[in-house]
Amino acid sequence: MKITQWNKANFSPKEVKINVLIDDERGKEIQILLAKDSIMREHKAPFDIHVQVLSGKIWFEVQNQRIELNTLDMISLKADISHSLGGLEDSIVRLSLSKSDNIQRINTILKKPKVQI
Repeated sequence: MKITQWNKANFSPKEVKINVLIDDERGKEIQILLAKDSIMREHKAPFDIHVQVLSGKIWFEVQNQRIELNTLDMISLKADISHSLGGLEDSIVRLSLSKSDNIQRINTILKKPKVQI
């Protein structure tokens, strides 16, 4: 038995933090701490994903449509769909990944250089 505490959060201003909370034979559960005004730039996942807001409010952009997701809202995407997301307020997000996916891919997304306009 394992109890996973999703609500433990240490936000840093305008930053995104990633924590692997479960990694077992069925899949991976990732806690994303999206601070207010933080952004995960556009990216794709090689497998289907599920993104659920556990607390707070985020924007989620997919296929040129930006939507707001509130506490307990969830969106599911098929593999290879471009998307981005950002914190409208400090938010705890649950990301469910395939066992075949890896956390290094997520960390690479966070390290993408900022686009200068």
